[in-house]
Amino acid sequence: MQVRPAPQNLCDGLSSLPSYSQTADAAVIQGIDASVVSRDQNVVAYNVTEHYTVFRHLDKAHPAAEMTVKTAYQRDKGKSFTVLNESGSELILKQVLARVLEGERTATQPANRATALITSANYTMQVKGHQVLDGRNCINLSIAPRHGSPYLFQGDLWVDALDYSIVHLSGLASKSPSMLAGQTQVARHYANFDGFPMATHATAVSSSWLLGQTTIEIEYTGYQIEVREAH
Repeated sequence: MQVRPAPQNLCDGLSSLPSYSQTADAAVIQGIDASVVSRDQNVVAYNVTEHYTVFRHLDKAHPAAEMTVKTAYQRDKGKSFTVLNESGSELILKQVLARVLEGERTATQPANRATALITSANYTMQVKGHQVLDGRNCINLSIAPRHGSPYLFQGDLWVDALDYSIVHLSGLASKSPSMLAGQTQVARHYANFDGFPMATHATAVSSSWLLGQTTIEIEYTGYQIEVREAH
């Protein structure tokens, strides 16, 4: 399957269209809930290769560290990771990327997963308008956490206008992925695989007294998805 990359600038490919009525807003939020719950309940397992690249300051030509992992997700267990290769700064590999993986593992465990889902149970949602993102007709919403879960973020969400599947998210994470990082700006882009939205690219940007500005770029490739059988 060929997937278009996310725009380098979120404003690229966006065109404003008329906003929705309050009644339509409620229908959009219900549609998002249904889409997210459907994915959570029907994706039984998947494997994907994730490549992490870490840049310091504004230098995007010379990675400070890189890591490639094979990620295995099982709905009844959460995520597990096998490191395939790594290079660069030991400090960043152990104190930044290893902690990012541990955060993902914890967030996807069955006991925590419900509090991390992008649904109206976890977020207040407000429709901002109808826009085109990366060639897809989308609805843009502002979202804010309803509770103090460390797995949430505050910012913007874009969903497909036809099926309400997640296309893109951007905002401030409630919790930094590493003790060495400060407040973290996150973004994640999705494409549909086997009928479900799966991440294809993610970015996390933070600053700290020790590392300065740190940017983590993540590429997701080679999805193999197991879907629950229909009864």
